[in-house]
Amino acid sequence: MKNFNRVFLVVLDSVGIGEAHDAEDYGDKGANTLGNIANSMNGLNVPNMEKMGLGNIADIKGVKRVENSIAYYTKATELSKGKDTITGHWEIAGIHIEKPFQVFTDNGFPQSLIDELEEKTGHKFFGNIAASGTAIIEDLGEEHLKTKSLILYTSADSVLQIAANEEIIPLEELYRVCEIAREITLKEEYKVGRVIARPFIGNNKENFKRTSNRKDYALKPPTSTMLDELNLMNLDVVGIGKIADIYCNQGITKSIKSKSNDMGMEETIKIAKENMYNGLIFLNLVDFDSMYGHRRDPKGYKEALEKFDVQLSTLLNELNDDDLLIITADHGNDPTFEGTDHTREYVPVLVYSKKLTEPKEIDVLKSMADIGVSIVDNFNKDNKKFNFAIGESFLNKII
Repeated sequence: MKNFNRVFLVVLDSVGIGEAHDAEDYGDKGANTLGNIANSMNGLNVPNMEKMGLGNIADIKGVKRVENSIAYYTKATELSKGKDTITGHWEIAGIHIEKPFQVFTDNGFPQSLIDELEEKTGHKFFGNIAASGTAIIEDLGEEHLKTKSLILYTSADSVLQIAANEEIIPLEELYRVCEIAREITLKEEYKVGRVIARPFIGNNKENFKRTSNRKDYALKPPTSTMLDELNLMNLDVVGIGKIADIYCNQGITKSIKSKSNDMGMEETIKIAKENMYNGLIFLNLVDFDSMYGHRRDPKGYKEALEKFDVQLSTLLNELNDDDLLIITADHGNDPTFEGTDHTREYVPVLVYSKKLTEPKEIDVLKSMADIGVSIVDNFNKDNKKFNFAIGESFLNKII
């Protein structure tokens, strides 16, 4: 039986809440995105998440523990192997990744892949190293302007990225190239989680700047997901930000692009206020990860968290009594940690509705898939059984 008319699922991209039980296996012992940001920046000021019980999940400087939280609170374990965007989001939706996606961090992509890419696209490529996206256009952007060769690079993630200046390579052409790269990297020997188009503007290294015209080409989910099941129930599945890209549009009924955290929250607040849609509104706020985590900017990360918390107040006020809000993350990316990679961490889970009477702590979720299973459970009026590989509903613990 349906308990909530709409579910708002907000993923704070990379906002981890402390090293996972297996963090040492990933070289991430000591990582703690929220905790270390707060410690390095003399505390966090997030009163709305504080009221929801964020400080009850873990010790975070500046975030108090509260006796009577307005939301249920806990943290979730990532059961899948990996610590990237695709793995985290897919697990939330009910997919268990048992074999991590390939990475090409140490030596770049094999020459055979580059040869095939050049032959099929008609372009030359250079770079082929693991690098920060902002650093590589600063280092190689001027050469790109001279030669018109496209910048190819990767990172510690399972990703192939292609950067080009929008005035040299039109967006449509860059997207075409990336579509070809995606097709090539479906082969097992090259398979990566995502191919990403990374356009930028500027005429020298002093003013190069990435634009918001990024486009992701992810793998297609291998099995049915939470989104597919909701779609079969004739419910709205609205993806805001890069959600549609992450799931290759599978199960998405409406996609709303956003150029920033601010725009993503504004779109979400608008939906809440205008009482739009019936089903799932699924938002990813990528700036935490791309602009502050990977760039190792704890100050910017702190400011972005505090700005989100202000917008959260507006969203809470606009929710209907029969709306459910779930705030979580997909992995960590501690900006105080070594390197520029994601970090293997638990993720916070805050569950709020105006009709919840006695919110309290929930036991640690054994998988992030518990979130997706609970959402499907909410709308499952026919008590249908679903074949998710992992996940256990916590719906009966909050109603």
